This record gives sequence, C-alpha cells and structure tokens, in this order.
Amino acid sequence: MEITKHTLEEQVEELAARVQRLEFQLEQIAQQAESSRLITPHRVVKTALEDEPVLSEEDVSEEMVSWVGQSSLLPRLATLCFLLVIALILRTLTDSDLVSNFIGSALGMSYSAALMIYGWHKYGKGSPLAPIFTACGAILMGAIVVETHTHFQSLSLVPAYLTLMATGIGMALISRQFNTFIPISVGILSMCFAGAAIDYPHPYFPYLSLVLFTSNLLGYFAVQLKRCSWLRWSVLFVTMVMLQLWGYRLGSGLRQGEIPAPELAVSWFLPIMTIFAATYLILSLAGIIRSGTEKLSRFDLALPTLTVLWAFSAVLYVVSAQGGNTHLLGFVGVVTAVGLLAVAFWLARRGLEGAPGANAFVFAGVALLALILPAAIGSFVFSLPVVSAVALFLAMKSRTWGSGAIRGTAYLFHLYCGIGLVFALFGDSPAATKGINIIPAGILAVAILSQHQWCRKWPPATPSGFFARFDKKDHSAGLLLMTGLVCGFFMIRIILFQYLVSTAGLLPRDAFHCGQSIIINLAAIGLILLAYNRQNKELRNVAIFITVIGGTKVFLYDLLGAHGLPLVFSVFSFGMAAAVESVVLGKWMKSSAVQKDA
Repeated sequence: MEITKHTLEEQVEELAARVQRLEFQLEQIAQQAESSRLITPHRVVKTALEDEPVLSEEDVSEEMVSWVGQSSLLPRLATLCFLLVIALILRTLTDSDLVSNFIGSALGMSYSAALMIYGWHKYGKGSPLAPIFTACGAILMGAIVVETHTHFQSLSLVPAYLTLMATGIGMALISRQFNTFIPISVGILSMCFAGAAIDYPHPYFPYLSLVLFTSNLLGYFAVQLKRCSWLRWSVLFVTMVMLQLWGYRLGSGLRQGEIPAPELAVSWFLPIMTIFAATYLILSLAGIIRSGTEKLSRFDLALPTLTVLWAFSAVLYVVSAQGGNTHLLGFVGVVTAVGLLAVAFWLARRGLEGAPGANAFVFAGVALLALILPAAIGSFVFSLPVVSAVALFLAMKSRTWGSGAIRGTAYLFHLYCGIGLVFALFGDSPAATKGINIIPAGILAVAILSQHQWCRKWPPATPSGFFARFDKKDHSAGLLLMTGLVCGFFMIRIILFQYLVSTAGLLPRDAFHCGQSIIINLAAIGLILLAYNRQNKELRNVAIFITVIGGTKVFLYDLLGAHGLPLVFSVFSFGMAAAVESVVLGKWMKSSAVQKDA
C-alpha cells in the first residue's frame, strides 16, 4: 500500500510539472497572439473593373487565423481545459478515498481561491487569460461549497454561506479595481445560485437572506460598470422565489396548526421582508436619479411595483395565517403607498421633461393601495372609489407634469376599478345586491365618466411615449366611457333590485332579469340621442355597441327564460332602441352628405 501511495504522489508531482510547462507555453502563445494584431492580413489586389473586393481561399483562411489569434480563443479554451483537469484530479482523489472528504474539500476550495488570486494577478498584467482564471475560481468555489455541505457534510452552514459571500465580494473588488465586468457578474451568479441550492428546499432562511441581500447590493454596483439588466433580473428572480417559498411554507404550516420548523424562523420573516422591500425601493430610486436625462432601465422602472406587490402579498398571507391584525398591516400599507406617491411627486417636480421615473412610483403606489386598502377598511367594494379618485387626481396632474405614462396609469386603474366592481356585484346574491353598494357604484360611475370628459378636453402631451407611438388620437379613453357606463348600470341594477324586493316582498326573477334588459336599451336610446345632439362619433359607436348587447340579452336570455309582462316590456324596449337608432342614423347620414356637398 505504501508503494502505491508513493507511486501516486510521484504521478501527481509529474502532472503538476507538466501543467506548469503548459502554462509557460500558453503565455508564449498569448504573447504571439498579441503581436499578431500588428500584422495586416494579405488581400487580393482589386482590379479596376471590380466593384467589390474578392478574397481567395488562402486569404479567407488567413482572416480566420487572424481573428482566432486576436480574440485569444484557443489559449483561453486550452487554459479552461487544463484548469478543469486539475479540479477533476482533486475530485478523483476525494472520491477514491485517497484523501478524506475534509482534506479534499479544503484542497478544492484552496485551489478555487488560488485561481481567483492568480486571475487578479493576471488582470494587473493585462493578460487575456485573466477572466478565465477568475471565472473558473468563482464557479468552482460555489460548486465545491454546495457539494461539501450537502453531500459530504464536512462544511457547516455558516462557513458555507460566509465563503460564498466572500467569493462574491472578492470578485466585486477585482471588477472595481480593473473596471471589468466579468468577475463581478460571475461572482454574483455563483453566490446567488449556490446559496439558493444549499439545503434546498429546506434552507435556513435568515442566513440565506443575508447571501441574497449581498447579491442584490453587488448587482446594483455591477450596473455602474455595465448596463446588465439580465444580471439584476436573475438575482431578483431567485430572491423573490426563495423568500416567497419561505412565506408559503410558513403560512401553510400556520393555517394547519403546525409548529413551524426551526429553519422557518417565524420571528425573522417580517423584519427581513421589510429590509428587502425598503432596499429595493431605495435602489430603484437611486438608479432613476443616477440616470438623469438618459434612458431609464426597465429594471429600475418595474422594481417598485414588483417589490410592493410581492412583499405585501407575502406578508399579508403570513399575518392572516398567523391570526394577526390585518387592519394594522393595511394601515401600514396605505402609509407606504402615500410615501411612494410623495416620492413620485418629488421626481416629477425635478423640472425634467416628461417627469422621467415618476410613473414607476405612481404605479407602485396605486397598485399597493389597490392591494392593501381592502385589508385596511375591511371592504373590497368600498376600496374601489378611493383608488378611482386617486387615479383621477393623478390623471389631472399628468397634464401639469407632461407625462403620458402617468395618464396611461390612471386609465389602467380606472379599468381595474370597473372590472373589480363587476366581479364584486355580479349575480343576485345578498352580498352583491346590498343597498349600500349603490354608493361605491355611483361614485365610480361619476369619477370615471368625469375622467373621460376631462380626457376629451385635454389631449395627451406631445412627447408622451405610449400615446405618441400607439394611440395618437387617444382612442383608449373610450374604454373609460364604457367602464363608467358599466358602473352606472350596476348602480341602477341594485336600485331596481331593492325596489322590486321592497314592493313585492320576494324577488320576482323575470321582472329583475328583464328589467336589466330595459335599462340597457334605454341607455342605448339616451346615448344615441346625445351623440346626435353633439355630433359625437364616439358616443354613436358606443350606443350601437350597447344596442347589440341589449339585443343579445333580449333574444338569447329573456325569450328563453322569462314570461309575461316583463318579457313584453323587454322586447318592446329593444324595438324602441332599434327604431330610435334607425331614425337618428338616417338623419346623421343625410346631414353628413349635405356637409360634404357644401
């Protein structure tokens, strides 16, 4: 056995000597490649009759050789292979039980650290092989730490996470010193993904959060070297998935009455989520301010909204599962939303054209308000008028700030309010037909229709992004008209329900369903008359569309399910709508023809 070990040690020493000789030869190849940049490749002389240069087979091959030499491709590939060979040798020694797992892990991590240090040394000399050494060292370090902790159990949890953090910070320092992007990008990805892989799906979340937090901070500093949204998106995705997993496991266990496992660390969840949310908002604001008048990163624009929706939804789930005070959390969310809107006001008043970046915090603030306000006041339906009023106010401010993006955001949240009202009040259940629901439905109808009238009075600002590119005539404001009419319909629908119940004692189903058809048809008549009076094509088109809806309801629902006088009045109302529209459209066409002749 001693002879075998002695022979193996001699073989390793001989292999190490060969690797050193190969590294020396690679350095010579790299120097030759650098000197070849000064050589101009031979080209065929262009004749007077030729329009374009023609290269012979020999010239094409010379061009390829010159490109390979200038890019240092072959030396880098060769270096990568030899570095992996040494790592595989160390792994083979460990798997063969020639060295213990602890010693093998120590050798592997020492080898990875040596590669990173040697890469730092090569960066100082301007070697083209420097990125290979640093990248291999960082990737190997992450893989070795995960395997050592997970499979060999020879590295405890805290040293494993600290080693990953030290790797990422070391790579960031190399990038900062030499103003290069590769070390910090590889270091961040290695630290982030290796940290998520340790003990998955049962990591100790507070320690993992520290690694992910460091990754996000380094990602922000990496942007200062190079615009690399993909790197920050990757780290953000891993962070949100892992912390969402933490919240889901914690909340589901609490709902089932289980005692949370130690790695879930219940007392740490809310503080850590708060730290991450605040950090993301600060980083987004810093990125917007740093960009100035330059084009803003999509990551910085989307980060506030993603942060508040992700953080507050996860916290709300855990707090409700824990039996905590959701009203207090809702109040905190409302205060946070107001703070986000205040930040948006500050960004808009910087005096820059179009208020760049303000809409990122406007959207986040209103989205958070829509998410958390029902928890604060205890009613989803009554939260909708508040969101709509805020959207109306922001739409008016968008004209002052010259921001079409904020105007578009107001449109979106008005649509959200209308759709939310439909889902909340659809059907004839007691919750949907309460008389108190007349108030939010009526407020929404007035607010949204007022928004539509304001939009027709004040068109979007000229440099307004979406409107300048896709909707120059602001046709999307027509959706506000439809949404306001829908809200008004639900208000009158509840009034009809309450009237029928109060007079008949029990709800007459036929009268209620046919009464809704009558409301629709009367709305179509009123709109077509108003459109003719104002010569408004938008109102005319909406009236025609509502007539189609009324006819569909009368002939596909009322005729098949209703009887008696309610059905008679329903069919009569549609006939009246069709007759009035026929007369009005005929006069409209005649007046249009007279105007053309004139």
